[in-house]
Amino acid sequence: MSLSKRSTIIVEHLRRQQMWDGLSKGKRLDGRNLDELRPIEIETGLIKKANGSARVKLGNSEVVAGVKVETGEPFEGLEDKGALILSAEVLPTASPYVEPGPPDEETVELARVVDRGIRESEMLDLSKLVLVTGEIVYVIFVDCSVINSDGNLFDATSYAAVAALINSKLPVFEIHDGKVADTGEKQETPITTLPVSITAIRIGDSILLDSNAEEEACMNARITMTSNSNSDFAAVQKGSTGTFTLEQLKRIAASAKTKGEEVRNKFKELIESGQ
Repeated sequence: MSLSKRSTIIVEHLRRQQMWDGLSKGKRLDGRNLDELRPIEIETGLIKKANGSARVKLGNSEVVAGVKVETGEPFEGLEDKGALILSAEVLPTASPYVEPGPPDEETVELARVVDRGIRESEMLDLSKLVLVTGEIVYVIFVDCSVINSDGNLFDATSYAAVAALINSKLPVFEIHDGKVADTGEKQETPITTLPVSITAIRIGDSILLDSNAEEEACMNARITMTSNSNSDFAAVQKGSTGTFTLEQLKRIAASAKTKGEEVRNKFKELIESGQ
C-alpha cells in the first residue's frame, strides 16, 4: 500500500471517529444540530431559452433545473391529462467519484424519487394541459443537472425542479386545421400545491436531516418524505439497506413537516416576487 493511500485511510478513520463522537453529543462535524438544514439559495430564470429554470444551492450541493414545454400524445390510461417527464443527471465535474456514461443506479433512483414526490403531490393540474383529449396534450420536461455533489441530492434536486416549475410560463397552443400552432402568448403554469421533500439518514442511533457527503458515507439508512402545502405526505421513499424504528420514523415525519414548511416559505416568496 502506498504512503498516500495509507494516509488517506487513516484520515478517513479519524474523521469517522470524530463524527461519531460528535453525534453522541448531538453535534455534527460542520457544527449543525442534527435536525438543522444547510443554507438554501434559489435563483430563477437563469436559462433564457427555457420555459422556466432554477439553480439551487443546498450547502455545497448545487443543482440546475430547466423546463421545456412541447406537445405530444398523452400517456396510455391518462388520455385526459398532460404529461410530466422528469430526468436527472450528475455531471462528471460534480464529484471525483462520478464517471462519464449512462446514468448509474443512484442517478436513476434520484430521478425517480424526485419525480414521484412532484407527481404524487399533484403539484401540476395536468387536466388543464389537454388540447385534444386522447390525442394532443402539453408535455412538460423537467431536466435536472447536478453540478456539484456534497450530499442530499434528493432534496437539492427536488427544490430545483419545484423552483423551475414555479418560474415557468407555458406557451399558449391552439389547434388549427388539426395542427398545433404556437400563438406566441404565455400562460401561467397550473400549480396546485408546493411539494417539499425532506431527507433523513441514520448513523448508528442518530437521525440527521440534510446530510452532507461525508455523513452519507457513514449512513446506515435513508428515507425521503415529501409533503404538500397542507403538510400531508404525498410520497415516502426509503433508500439504502438499513432500517428505522417506528419511533424514529415518527420523529422524522414530524421534522419533515416543520422543516418542510420552512422550505415551502422560500417557494412562496418566489411566487410573491413574481419569479
